[in-house]
Amino acid sequence: MNSEWSDFIASRRPAEAAADCALCDLSHLGLIRAAGPEAAAFLQGQLTSDTRLISPTRAQLSAWCSPKGRMMASFLAFQYGDDLYLQLGAERLETVLRRLRLYVLRTRVELSDASASLARVGLAGDCATGILGDPLPGEPFAALRRGALAIVRLPGDRPRFEVVGPVGAVKALWEQAEGRAVRATPELWSLFDIRAGVPTVFDETADAFVPQMANLQLVDGVSFTKGCYTGQEVVARMQYLGKLKRRMYYARIPAAETPRPGTDLFAAGSESGQGSGKIVAAARSPQGGVEALAVVEVAAAEGGEVRLGGPDGPILAFAPLPYAFPADA
Repeated sequence: MNSEWSDFIASRRPAEAAADCALCDLSHLGLIRAAGPEAAAFLQGQLTSDTRLISPTRAQLSAWCSPKGRMMASFLAFQYGDDLYLQLGAERLETVLRRLRLYVLRTRVELSDASASLARVGLAGDCATGILGDPLPGEPFAALRRGALAIVRLPGDRPRFEVVGPVGAVKALWEQAEGRAVRATPELWSLFDIRAGVPTVFDETADAFVPQMANLQLVDGVSFTKGCYTGQEVVARMQYLGKLKRRMYYARIPAAETPRPGTDLFAAGSESGQGSGKIVAAARSPQGGVEALAVVEVAAAEGGEVRLGGPDGPILAFAPLPYAFPADA
């Protein structure tokens, strides 16, 4: 984290304001910069999305897969200036950056840790539009540049934006928002992603899920027309020749503690040697218990009880995601 930014954040106190207006420091998320004349071409050959569509007005979700077609990382990909950026959980950054560099070879691209180069904050709630002003991106993953700041609209159950820029410019925005927004925790920001059905890959779930298991194709995080990328053959075969037996669901769980990503799920009728499912991400719910995304056997989710951890664990109560599963899935 940039020391100027970390010192600034440490000096701020939660504002006296309505709890439905959230302001979050996003320094818990790492940032990889891809710079150079062949940066876009390099990412096109590595990520699941069509990175040619990333622009100053369009961000996207994406993932990087192993040769086995399983997600090693998930990203919010966006452009700032002439460079492309991949935002991911900070715990995955070092491993992913080291392994991605192995594929650079003669490509004219430089990959670096840019986590301290740009400050990033999130704003969520009806207050966000008043704080940020007009115009604003109108649909999820639309983006715009206003002065030194890039603003990306994110999906969710309320207006939600990420703002990226130099420390000085982002500090000014933060100070403007204070008094109108409550300083939120990273867990609340994770809860917004959970409710939006946006998957996150953590250390515990790296190399665990084919993108379709985590619904990435339903949030425009996978292109099936872009051509080759690492793991593409497996991902395409699942789409066109296989039958998806697991997919990601949203659930409420009456658990006293928040389960870690990768926590096993149990269903009495499951005959899979891989278990009936795993937690993708979970966060405490304001209504009590936790809210979670979980990759679950379709048969178990639709035909019986699914429990957290084992046969005596709390039951997952499934609820609709903000997007629909295909009718033939």
